[in-house]
Formats: sequence, structure tokens, C-alpha cells
Amino acid sequence: MTESRIKRLATTLMDATTDKDPLVQEQIYNALCYLGESEPEEILNSCDEYLRQHDKLAYPHRVIILKAMETVVKNNIALLDKSTAKVVIFLASNEMTKSKEVIRDWQQAASNVLVAVGQRFINKVMEEVLTKFQPGILPHYFVMQTFANLSVSNVFGMVPFLNSILGTMLPMLGMAKQDHMKSVFCYALQHFSESIQEYLANLDKAPDPTVRKDTFSNEIFSAYEVLFNNWLQHREAKLRLAVVEAMGPMSYLMPSEKLEEQLPKLIPGILALYKKHTEAFYISKSLCQILEASVNIGSRSLDVQLDSLLGTLHPQICAPADPSVPLTVKNHTEVLRCFTVLACSFPDRVLAFLLPKLESSNERTRVGTLLIMRQIINSAPSQMEIKKPFILSSMRLPLQDSNNKVKRAVVQVISAMAHHGYLEQPGGEAMMEFLVRQCALPSDAPKKQPLDADDLTSDSVQSISVNTLFLLSTTVDRMNNVLWPYLLEFVTPIQFTNALTPLCKSLMYLAMKKQEEGENASLIRYDLNANLPSPYALTTRLLVVSSQPYVGDCRGAAALRLLNVLHYSIHPALDQLWSKKVPLLVEHIEENTEKSLSQKEWEEKLLLFLQETLAAVSDNTWICHFVTEMCRQLNSYNGFPLEKNFLYKCIGTMLGACTSKDLVQKQLQELLETARYHEEAEREGLASCFGICAINHLEETLAKLEDFVRSDVFKKSVGLFSIFKDRSDNEVEKIKSTLILCYGYVAVYAPKELVLSRIEADILKNIFQYFNTKVLGIKVETKDLTLKLCLIRSICMISQAIYNGVKCGDFIFSRKAELVAQMVEFIKAEPLEAMRTPVRQRAMITCTYLVILEPHLSDPDRTELIDSCLASVLALPPLELVKERDENGGDALHKEMLYGDTISALKDLLKSLLQRNLTPHGLQDMFAHLGPWIKSNKEHERQRAVEVSAALLDFYLSKLNVSTVIPFYNLGVLIALFSPRCSDSLASVRQHAVDCVYCLLYIQLCYEGFARDHRDEMVEGLKALKKGLEEPDFTVLFHTCNNIAMVIGKRVPPDQLMSLLLAMFEGLADPDKNCSRAATVMINSLLKERGGVLQEKVPDIMSIIHSKLEEVDEEHIRKAAQQTVYILASQHKSVVVSSLLGSSLPFDSHTCTMWRSLATEPTLTSQILEQLLEKVNRDVPYKESKCFLLGSGSERIATPLPLAATCALYEIMSAPESGAAVLGLYPPLFVTLLLRVSCTVGVQLPKNLQSRERRSSSHGPAPRSLHPCSCAVETLKVMLARGGSEEVARAVGSAGGWELMATPERHHDGITVLAGAMARHAGPRLPLIVKNLIPTLSSVFESQRITTTAFFAELLNSNVVNDLLLLETMMDNVTGRQKDACILVRMLALRGLGNIACGSPEKVRKHGAKLLASMVNGMDDKDDPHNLVALEAMSSLSKLLDHVEERDIQSMLLHIAIRIRPFFDSEQSDLRQSSILLFGNLTKFSECNCEVFFEQILNGLVTLLLHLQDPKPEVVKACKFALRMCGPNMGCEGLCDMFLNHLREDRSLHYGEFMNNVCKHLMQSYPEMLNRLILTNLFYFKSNWVDIRAAAPMFIGFLVLHVDEDHCQQVDLDQLISALNLLLKDPVPAVRVKVAETLGRLVRIL
Repeated sequence: MTESRIKRLATTLMDATTDKDPLVQEQIYNALCYLGESEPEEILNSCDEYLRQHDKLAYPHRVIILKAMETVVKNNIALLDKSTAKVVIFLASNEMTKSKEVIRDWQQAASNVLVAVGQRFINKVMEEVLTKFQPGILPHYFVMQTFANLSVSNVFGMVPFLNSILGTMLPMLGMAKQDHMKSVFCYALQHFSESIQEYLANLDKAPDPTVRKDTFSNEIFSAYEVLFNNWLQHREAKLRLAVVEAMGPMSYLMPSEKLEEQLPKLIPGILALYKKHTEAFYISKSLCQILEASVNIGSRSLDVQLDSLLGTLHPQICAPADPSVPLTVKNHTEVLRCFTVLACSFPDRVLAFLLPKLESSNERTRVGTLLIMRQIINSAPSQMEIKKPFILSSMRLPLQDSNNKVKRAVVQVISAMAHHGYLEQPGGEAMMEFLVRQCALPSDAPKKQPLDADDLTSDSVQSISVNTLFLLSTTVDRMNNVLWPYLLEFVTPIQFTNALTPLCKSLMYLAMKKQEEGENASLIRYDLNANLPSPYALTTRLLVVSSQPYVGDCRGAAALRLLNVLHYSIHPALDQLWSKKVPLLVEHIEENTEKSLSQKEWEEKLLLFLQETLAAVSDNTWICHFVTEMCRQLNSYNGFPLEKNFLYKCIGTMLGACTSKDLVQKQLQELLETARYHEEAEREGLASCFGICAINHLEETLAKLEDFVRSDVFKKSVGLFSIFKDRSDNEVEKIKSTLILCYGYVAVYAPKELVLSRIEADILKNIFQYFNTKVLGIKVETKDLTLKLCLIRSICMISQAIYNGVKCGDFIFSRKAELVAQMVEFIKAEPLEAMRTPVRQRAMITCTYLVILEPHLSDPDRTELIDSCLASVLALPPLELVKERDENGGDALHKEMLYGDTISALKDLLKSLLQRNLTPHGLQDMFAHLGPWIKSNKEHERQRAVEVSAALLDFYLSKLNVSTVIPFYNLGVLIALFSPRCSDSLASVRQHAVDCVYCLLYIQLCYEGFARDHRDEMVEGLKALKKGLEEPDFTVLFHTCNNIAMVIGKRVPPDQLMSLLLAMFEGLADPDKNCSRAATVMINSLLKERGGVLQEKVPDIMSIIHSKLEEVDEEHIRKAAQQTVYILASQHKSVVVSSLLGSSLPFDSHTCTMWRSLATEPTLTSQILEQLLEKVNRDVPYKESKCFLLGSGSERIATPLPLAATCALYEIMSAPESGAAVLGLYPPLFVTLLLRVSCTVGVQLPKNLQSRERRSSSHGPAPRSLHPCSCAVETLKVMLARGGSEEVARAVGSAGGWELMATPERHHDGITVLAGAMARHAGPRLPLIVKNLIPTLSSVFESQRITTTAFFAELLNSNVVNDLLLLETMMDNVTGRQKDACILVRMLALRGLGNIACGSPEKVRKHGAKLLASMVNGMDDKDDPHNLVALEAMSSLSKLLDHVEERDIQSMLLHIAIRIRPFFDSEQSDLRQSSILLFGNLTKFSECNCEVFFEQILNGLVTLLLHLQDPKPEVVKACKFALRMCGPNMGCEGLCDMFLNHLREDRSLHYGEFMNNVCKHLMQSYPEMLNRLILTNLFYFKSNWVDIRAAAPMFIGFLVLHVDEDHCQQVDLDQLISALNLLLKDPVPAVRVKVAETLGRLVRIL
């Protein structure tokens, strides 16, 4: 019986193989395999029987079954008995050969079954398959393939058969006419040959160790003859490749003499195939095997074939391999193996063939040849040993090749040579030089788009060369003596600069190795290496390149490390100093980045290091050699301006340390003669060199500068003027510029006690002699920018030198005024439309130092200087405009920095001038110049002027030292200048204006006698306002101006007050409206105290205010209007309110502004609010109006007076100042506005207002919507916010309550949100609100009943109603609404009663029976078509159950459980959720009716478990809860723990794994329930939800998996299989997959 059921189950699965979905097919295959694991022989027999009986089953479906059989056989091969094996073998053999046509998938699957069985039953398999392999009859294609695969999978079992198979097969070769048969014969011969080779290689493990190669040789040769002579020439490419693949392994087994005999034909035959096939891998692989076999037998025929072999194979390597096509890479590998075989046997001839190819004009030929050279150097070292000189000499041409691919190949050859001792031979140095040259290639050159993969940047010649050099230095020991010290020769030549980093790293590693070997003292043997650079050359080179430490892959650190290692060879005295200092320098580089490193600081460190080095050596001869070498290297750096500049500084340092005056003068003369004056860096470098040298050689330096001007060299340059006018003129100007700059540097660096006396007498005289050109005795102004800048810089440096001099106070600079005038000329000559040069900035910096010096400037000179500088800088166009003009945008950053530096220079100059007259008069004088710029109508001019002013006032305050109390007479005037600017349109001006006022007030305090460090609280408050001034926020500006006005009122003397006010009034006409606004605010703060004078003009002023607001919509006017209206209303409130209510709706923005001004004073505001509330309640909220367009229906139209009053309430309460008044009227305001909202839901505007609102919105955005409901909602919202209930308004807003309130369908939900927020945040307000709302429960307006019921229902959700003793009153009132005619009111009433469980749970027990009766009545509500009341009743009952008396619920427990059960599968997700939650809650009361309720749990268990796959997450959550609640009542601890742990709400559920464990526990605890559980699941096979349909069969599968055999009988297996079989036709593949999986598991209950 069991066997028939297993067979039936397997049959059901096999019937389903016709399913077209691949996932279902895969699951059917898995299910059959699962059955096979349980009963392998039975399943194999069933499969056999099925396939025999269903002879017509299409082959794709047979393949699934055959694959399952293969898997079952593989996994259970040790368990199969012979009889089953025979059945399987016979079936597979028949399946494989049933069709004479080749049907690959089907026959391959059958063949694989035979191969799997053959792992153990090889004899049985061969016995069967050999019956299909009869002499003289061409076998089936897959018979041969099976033989071949068996020979691979079971070598020792199969080889003994091969002799007879070959004997039978050979005659068949001639019978094969079809290409695919020929191919399979080739495939078999290939694998037979490989198996025989493996057998012979492992004879010690073989069953028959007597087997020899000779056993198969003749048969293999016979087969070879057919393949070579007949099939190899076939036109079909695939067949030719199959033949070639076979001949490679066959060649090893052919008789030696036969192979030798065939080689003259075989090799040409194979080579000829290269022309016919683009894919050459198989040809090359076979050829390599043939060549190896030939070499193994010592063939003499290869000699003759060698030329053709080389000629054919060489192009294969020359064709580049494509990494994206793996077979091309493999082909290269095989061809290179061929060359290895040939090179080992014929080294001379191979080299004679290859080396001339290096001279080919074809790039690919050269690259390919080099690849082969690398291969044979690495793989045939012994044969190539004596050929090394020959190979090296042949590399000369490749070393000169410019092609990148060739270069890279050469680098790879050099790497191979290094490992095999080539580079130690003569000619090896040339190879190393080539490698270093490649390291020196520019790594940052722009790359063109690569034509092929070989040109990718990541594999560039430079990077591979760097890696190779480092590897040779560090990993190839034999290269140490080759590379050291030879690599040092490449350090100093400038063309190897890019290679310095890898060179230094390699040299450092090599030097350290030498030191470890004890060669420290004789590290560099100059006696043995004449070409090595001198210690001076090495030191100079490494020190100079270190000045740019991050260039060239951080060469600075590498150069310094190498220098440190070489210290003993540089000079023995440097050991201690360098070992201490160099690591610190390297550390400094590594601690910084290219951006963070200060170049000036770094160069100073290096120059100090050089000075310390010179001091440590203390040998003048050594120093002289050193400085000579430095000068010699100067020209090497002509393309490296930064390095050359630093080298000049090094030379200056060296000359300063040199004691030989003659040498110093000689070198200075040489420097002047050879300098490249047209380069800026060169001029700077030479000048700094002279300056540094002058520290110790002032006289020699000045003398040499004068001598040079008189020398022939200088005159010769000037003499060229007549021939090459333009060029020579420019050149002379550059020389003069340099000489002028030299004098400036000399003045700065030279000792002050020596240089001061020479400044006017020598230095300035010579500078101006070079600067001023005379033509016919008339001075001509130079136009050369360089000369100008150098003169300015030089004078600046001279001024600094004088200022810093020891006797600077006593020094009278007689040419000061002349120099200042010269600077002013330069400044005035600069164009005002743009800043192109730093002339302004440099000239102002120079003036800054000049004005400090004695004597004082005259007043006209001072005025001229200030005005010229201000006009030249402040009037420049804004930087943004300059950037827009600059189309390229390349120097935008440079211009931005130049602008910033120029402004800073102007500030410093003006400070320097102010310092000379630090008095109120001096300050007034300075601002007399700045005033027009501060008031300019151009933003950029104001911005710069106020920025400069702030800097000047801050400087004045910091330098002020008041000894006697004096009046600051111009405080008012200056404050009037700056205070309106606190509201300037530019944020930066506002910030600086506050700073100016701040400083002015503290200056006043200082003049009043306060200490400078005194801090005034009010003045300090101005600083706090600065951040708020970053954005032009009205309230912040208002606050700022008020503060300033308050401070002014306290600080400005009375006699200046009127003039200040007049100046403020003038400020109203300021072109910047923000400044006008500031003036208005300040004026209003004064007028506020004089309000009495306006009493007689109230009507006129009200009219004027409104008209002015209409004319000019400016903020300062609006502020002034609010102040005025407030003053008027405080005395005439009735007139003001009536006037404003008479304004047309919607209120315009000016009327709104005037309403909001009434909120200032609480008492006044309260009175006005009461007036407005009375007007809202006086009239009905709307009138019914028939709508003729919609038939007999009607629409509700809002009445105007309540609407206007509501709008007015909004405007007043929107003002923050109304808070106190709103607080006092909180309950009536809240109730009135809540009911106003209720009555205006869906209410329309009157027609005249609708059109007016449309017109208003079309002219611009209306202040807010006039729609009655929106208006009421907004007013309620603002009332809450202003009444201290901001939290309420915020909570309602974040929950979307305001939007819900205005929506007719969701109005009650919005009210619920509002009530909850009130209960949480405004509890003390509720008693009066509730008292006022209770009468509206009986209102004639249904909307008011809904609103009040919803509000009460949510209040009952909070304990606050119990605390306030409102519970009973509210519960009675809500209970009375159960009979209301409105369904929504009834539903809300039930919700409120249920909410008592949350709000006042302790009261539920007292009123339990009453509450439960209400809920049961609700579930039985007859007038409830959409189950809204029933749904609410279930939801509320769930909440009440935790708190009612058990006796109250027991009587109706079963009734409720049965009543809600149909809802579990309801189409409405909320009904499913509520009913399931309620069921879970009912389980708490099941103890007394344990057995009865347990039955209800079992009835619902399957449903709950399946609905864990419900499409709605909230239903899934409810099921988790219900199952957790049911768990303790199920009497199974394991199941209970699972429900509690795995079904937590916050935990994701792996449903399949969970159900597996659930079923395990169910079958352990309730095995007798199996049939009942299965039958319940069968009901869900027809579910509308896909996931539940899929879960039901999976549930059954897990039940079956875990049930004991004793309980299997209760299942109606036929019914189950039939149902599953039917479900197996489900349209959804996921369902069918689960069914197939379950069918496989049914083996457990068969």
C-alpha cells in the first residue's frame, strides 16, 4: 500500500513536469530528489516505470525526471543494489538512444545518469552500453560521449575497456559521414588519450599496473591516420578544431617511430589551420602537446620544421591579446609554451630568428618579439646562459624606441634579465639607464582617449618602470652591486627630475644594505667611479628639490632621507647634526600636506639647515667648492622657476658664510652677468640672494651693484637700444627692475646699524637713477609694470628697514614727501574701471610705512593721499561684475585675492594716518573724506566705505588713551551717519554699521571718563544683534533700530537731539529703503512719548495712514501706522473698531496691519475681543439658498457680519501682544470658534465676496483665504497659539487635524485630534469648555452634534476628565446619543464609551455591565449597512475587556466569539483587524469555559496562522497579537514560547521557518488534530489572496513533515492529493511551487 502511494505521489509530481514556469519545474525536481532521499530505489523504479509508460511525454519534461534520477543516484550511489542499478542503466540507455536524431538536452541528461551510475557500477554500465556499440554499426552520438565522460569520471574503471573499445571504434571512423559523429569520435579519442595518460602516470594506484603505452599505441595511430588524413581537411571549422584538440593528447601515445615519421606532415598540417581559424587557442594547445611529445622522443624532424614553426607562431604573439576574450589570453600562454619548448632544443636558431625582429618597423612585431624574449629568458635560463652578451647587444635598438607599448615590453624584459644575471654583463648599464629614463616620464601628462586597453593610464610605462626599479632594488639581491652606486649618476642630471622619488627610495634602500654590510665609511668610492656626482653636486641637487617637497610623488621626503644616509660621504663632520635634523625635516613634510605647508616657513627651515651644515663643517675651502657647484647648477633649473629661486637663496646663504671677499665678488659678478632678467622668479631669486649675502658682506654687495651698472655688460645691453629698440628697451627695464629690487632686499636683510646711513646717500640715489629715464635732458615716466612694481616694493622694504632700525625715532627721512607723491602718482594712474595689477595695493602698503616716518606730511599732501586712495579703491566695480566680464574665468581666484589684499592695504594706510592725529578732530577729518562714500547710492561703494569705517573706529578705540574728560562733540553727527545703515540692503554693511555704532558709543564712554575695558550692558547688546542682521528679517531690524534709538536717547547730549532727529528725517529719503526704514523706527520711538498731541487729529490720521499704506508699501510706514493706530484706539476704541469693521472684505493688507495694532495692550484688547465675539454670536452662521443649477437642492451661504468679525478676531489674535487678553477669554473664545468651525464646514461665500476674493487673488496673493470654514479654522488655530496652547495647535497641525477639520467627510477626525491635544496640553481649561458644549449635544444643527460628540468621545480617552470630575456627566450625555438619528453620532458615542478603558480604566469595572450592553447593542445595530457601528463596537469592546468584571463578560463570551468569527475572512481589512484583535482579547476570559473556548481557538488557529501572510500589515499585526494571547491557553509550552518570541510586533518574521517550527509543536502536542488542520487548510486553497493560497499547502507540508507514523492514518490521502493536484494548476507560479514542495513531503505519511 505504501509503495503504491509513494509511486502515486511521484507520479503526481512527474505529471506536473509539464508546468512551463521554470521555478515550478525546479521545485518539482527538488521534490522528486526529496522523495529519492527517503526511498531512493522506490523513486528510481517509479521514474523508470513512469517514463516507460509515458512514452509520448515530450523530452523537456523527461529531462526534469532524468535530472532528478541523476541526483538521486549521485547522492545514494553507495546504497543502490545491483537490480536497481540495472533498471536505471537500462532506462537511461534506452532514453539516450531512443531517438536516432541528436536531441541534446534529453540525451545528455540520460548520458549523465549512466555516468553517475558508472562511478560504482562501471561493469554493468559498460555491459549495457556496449550492446549499443556493435562492430560495423555506427553507434549513437551519445554512446560515444558517454564513453568519453566515463573515461574522465572513472579513469581506473574505464581504461581497461578502452583497448577493446578502440578496436571496435577504429573501423567505424570511416563509416562516420555526419560532422557531429566525427566530432564526437574526436571528443572520445581526446578524453581516452587523456585518461590513458593519467592511468599511466598513476600506475602505483592502478588496478592493473602491467598496462603500458604500447597497449594503445597502434590503435591510437590508426585513429590518428583517419583524423589527420581525412577529417582535418574538412570544410567545417568546428570539426577541424575537434580533430586538433584530439591530436594533441593522442601524440603522446603514438609509437615513437610513427610520430617521427608523421611530423613532417603533421606540423605543417597543424600550422596551416592558423589561417583558417580566428580562434587559435585549441590549435596552439595541441601544437604545444605535439612539440612536447616530439621532444620527448628526441625527434630529429623538428629541425627541418623549425623555420615554419617560428614563422607561424611569432605572429600569434604579435597580435595583442584581448583581456575581455579569455581564449586569446590562453592562446598567448600556449604559444609562449611552444617557444619555451623550441628554445630549450634550438636556442641558437630561435635567437637568430627573434633578434632581427627587434629592428622591425612594425610596432606589434617588436612588442611580440620582446614578450617572447622575456618568456625564454625566464623559462630557458640554462640554454640562454652563454647567449647573454648577444642578447644584450641586440637590445640597443629597442632601447631607443619611442613607442609606449614597446617601452613597456622592454621594461618587462629588463625585469626578467635582472633576475637571471644579464645586467651584470657589459651593456647592462644601458638597460638600467633606459629604465630610469622611463621612470622620468611625466606622470601627469594629459592622456588622449586610449585606442585599446594597452594604453590605459593605470598601466602606463612610467608606473610600471617605477615599480620595476623598486622591485629590482629591494628583492633581487644580485642587483645590489649593479645598482650601487651606479644609480647616483642619475640624481643630478635635470632630465631625470621626474625619476628622483623612485631613484632616492631605491638608493636609500641600497645604501642602507651597504651600511649593514659594514661599508659606511667607503659608501661611495670615487676612486672607482669617476662618473659619480660630487658630494657638493649631490647635496645641492637633493636640497634644492626638497624645496618643493610634494612634487613628483613627495620627492622632498625621499631626497632628504637619501641625503641623511649619504652624510658620511658628504662630509664626516655631518653625522651628528644630520642624524638629528633631517628626520625632523622629514617629519614636518609628513605632518603637513601640499595645502597646509607654509612654503616660506619650509624654505626658512631648509636654509637654517644649510647654515647649520656650514657651521658644522667650518671649512672655507669646502664651502668655496660648494658655492661654486651651486652656481654651476643654476642654469640646469631654467625650466624650474621655484627651485631656481630657492637655489639663489642657498647661494646667498653660502656666500654669506664664505670668508673669501674675492670669491664673493666674483660669484656676485657672475650671477649678475648670467641672470635671466625677463623671468620674475629669477629676479626675485637674484635679489633675495644679494639681500642674504649683504647680511655679512654689505660693502661688497653695494659695490658690486654699482660696478655692474658701470660695467661693459650693462652698457652692452643698453647699447643694443638703437638696433633692437623694442626688445632691448624691455630687457633693460627688466635689468633695472632687478637692480632696484636688489637694493630693497639689501636694505631689509643688511644690519640696520650699517644700512641706515647708506639709504639716502647711496641706495635711493641709485634706485631713482635706474627708474627715471632722461631723453634730451627731460625725465620720461616709465610705462613698464615690472619696473614700477619693483620700485614700489623696494621703497616699501627701505621704509620697513628704517622703521625697524635701531635709531628709527631719530631718523629724519628727508625724501619722504617726494616718495609719497610718487606713490600717489602711481595710484592715480591706475584705471578705475578694473583692477588688473597690484600697483594700488603695493603703493598703499608702501605709503603705510612711509607716513609713520618723520617728518609729518603737510595737510594738502595728506588730503591728496587720502582722497586718491579712496577714489582708486572704493570706486572700483564690484568683484562679481569683474568675474562676469572675465569669460575665461581662469584668474577669478587671483582677482578675488587681489581685491581683498587691496582693501586691507587701504585700511592699514588710513589707520597709519589716523594714528598721527588720534583726536575727535582727527576722526571728524577722516570721516569728512569717507562720508560721501558711506552715503553712496552704489552698494559696492557703501559696502567698502562702511567696512573701512568699522576698521578705523575699532582701531581708534583700541589706541584711545584719554587723560582728561572732554566732550566728544561730534558723536551725534557720526551716529546719524551710521545708525540708518544698520538696515542697509547689504548684510555686510548692516554688520559693519552696528560695529561702527558700537565703537562710537564706547569712544563716548571713554571720553566721559570710563576705563577702556569698561563694558556697558546696553551697548554690549548691540553685538548680540549682529548674527540676526545676516538676513534682512523685519523683526530683527526693528529690534536693532529700537535698541540703537534707546542707546542714543541715553547717550546723545540734549543739545544734539534735535539735530539728530533732523538728520534722521533726512534719512527717510535715503536711496536705500532699508535705511529709510531704520530712520522711521527711530523717529517713532520718540513720537510714542508725544502721543497726546495727536488726539485732535484722530479721524484725519486714520484716513491718512490707510492712504499712505496704499501708496507706499514699505515696512517702516507699516510699523509707524501700527504705532499710531494703537495710540488712537487706546482713546477711541469704539470709533476705531466700527471704522475697521466697515472695511470691505476681504480685508486688504493695510487694514489687517491696523487690526493687529489693536493687540498691544491687554485691557484694550480684551474689550475689543468681547465686542467681536458678540458680533459673531449675534447672527445665524449661514442661510439656506436654493441652487437652481443643481435642481431642488440648496447650498449654505455665510452671513457677512459673523464672517467679518471672525476675520477681525484672526487679525488681532495673530499679534503676539494679544496673548494676555486671549488667555482671559479662553473658554468663550474656544467654544465660539469651535462651533463656528462646525457650522461653516461646506458653507460658501456670498456671491459678491466670491468675485471680490477672485479679483483680490488675481492682483496678488491675498493675506489669507476668506472661505468661511478655512477662516474659522485659522482663527481657532491662532486663538490656541495665542492663548498659551501652542502645544495644542502644534500637535493638531503635525497630525493633519486642521485639514481634516475643514473636510466634510473627515471633520470628526479633525475634532478628535483637537480634543486629544486639549486633554494632553490644556486640561485645566476643559471644565468650562465642557459646560458650554453640553447644550449643543441637542443642537438642531447636526454638524454641531457630530462636533461635540467627537470632542467628548476623545476627551473620554484621557484620565483628565476623571481628574476634573467630568466623567459621569460626559458618559451619561454620550450614552444618550446611542439613539441619535445620525450613524456617525452613534459610532462616535460607542467610540467614546470604549475610550473610557484608556482614559479612566478604574471606572470601567463600576459601569461594566452598562458599557458591555452598549457594545453588544452596537454589534447588533440594524441600521448599519457598512458595518461602521459594528466595527467601532468590536474595537471599543477590545479596549474594555481588560477592565470589566469577569462575571460581566462570561455570560456573553461565547456569543461574542461566534458573532465575530465571520469577520476574520472579511474583504474589509479593518473588520479583519478589529475582529482578530477582539478575539485575542477574549482569550483572557477563557479559564472558566476552558474547554468550550479552547474549541474556538482551534477553530480559528489555522485562519490566524495563514493570515500572518495577509496583504495588509495591520491585519498581520493583529494576528500576531491574537496568537500571542492564545498561546498560553493551548497547553503546549513550546508553542506558547514560539508565539511570544517570534510574533513580537517589532520583530520581522521568517514565515516558512516559523511555520515549520509551529507544525513541529502541533504534531508533538496535538497529533490527533492533523486531519482537522489539513481540512481547514484545504478551505483556503480557494482564497482570493495569493500569499494565503501559497501558505495553505506549505502549512500542510510542514504538518506532514513532523507527524508521527502512528497518526498518519487519520488523513484522507486521496482527498489531499486530489486537492493538491487541483491547486497545482493555480495560475500563480509561487502557489504551484509550494504545492510541488508539499507533494514531495507527503512521503512522510505514505
